[in-house]
Amino acid sequence: MKIAVLGGGNGSFAAAGDFALSGHEVRLWRRDADQVAAHRAAGSRILVKDHNGRHDAKLALVTTDMADAVDGTELILCPAPAFAQADIARQLAPHLRDGQVVFLPPATFGSMIFAQAARDAGNHAKASFVETGTLPWLTRKHGAFEVAITIRAKRLPVGVFPLDQAPHALGMIGRAFPDVIEACGDALSGALMNAGPIIHPPLIVMNAGPIEHFERWDIHKEGTQAAIRRVTDALDAERIAVREALGYGAPHFPLAHHYAREGEIWMYGRGSHDRLTDSGDWRERIVLTEHRYMREDLRLGLSLLVSVAGLAGVDTPLAKAFLSIGGAVCGEDFARGGRTLQTLGLGDLSKAELQTLLRDGF
Repeated sequence: MKIAVLGGGNGSFAAAGDFALSGHEVRLWRRDADQVAAHRAAGSRILVKDHNGRHDAKLALVTTDMADAVDGTELILCPAPAFAQADIARQLAPHLRDGQVVFLPPATFGSMIFAQAARDAGNHAKASFVETGTLPWLTRKHGAFEVAITIRAKRLPVGVFPLDQAPHALGMIGRAFPDVIEACGDALSGALMNAGPIIHPPLIVMNAGPIEHFERWDIHKEGTQAAIRRVTDALDAERIAVREALGYGAPHFPLAHHYAREGEIWMYGRGSHDRLTDSGDWRERIVLTEHRYMREDLRLGLSLLVSVAGLAGVDTPLAKAFLSIGGAVCGEDFARGGRTLQTLGLGDLSKAELQTLLRDGF
């Protein structure tokens, strides 16, 4: 396949390297011209490290030109943080063509931002926008052009916008991720599979003391204690209640399965939590007011959950509480400044009208 990967972070490098190693033609787009020049000077290669060793991946193109990056590609993958989506979507919008699939893993309902950007640009290409519940790789960059992949996803629940294009979109993504993709309905269903807003807010808020005290702290190791797990499970129950109220069926991929060593296979497979902590890659410096766990997963992810819960008629006291506490930590009103149906331009739609939009598109 011809695949464009947008972004220069952990997920983008894991995607570009892994796809290239699988024999796909990969083009990597980044905004930073200096980094692109340095990457080209280094041979446009990515060193991928995993449990099988070290692998040298050659990219077809590294560029700052969005048109060059996506021209003729079948799949466009953008694992950038949710707060970066609007800018990337505007740059991508004029260049989308019929049949292209934009995959956002995960997206916090960012599929709507990319679709709206194309509409606002006057681009009526029949493209589709897909989002899933987690990044397909547990991964961290170890150098400028080096990335370590701890785990590759085993199951990826994906939702498609508009839903009537799901057969084409799922087939395309399935070629990039063989035997991993599972349809979960429309894009909102995909957004409500996002694990980040469930796992990360309790971990950063309830570990705020040690996070600020220690130079580096592993919230997934020392920070994941029984009391915090109970809160995480309760917050996840709110997410699942919203899904059920909107008519989305099981499997809901409860986060408890991420920690289990047996039973139902979660997105990263059984025992993934232990492999994550054993890697040591998540022992990191976290600045509470700046880290994406706060700026993306809490501020945007939980504000979306609370907003959608309001439409569904479901109470979400824990999600609201974390929004209030996170906002206090950052000196902002996250409930007003986050991502809601209103800020997405969907606030005036009834549940039935939103479901029609999700099925048929604009």
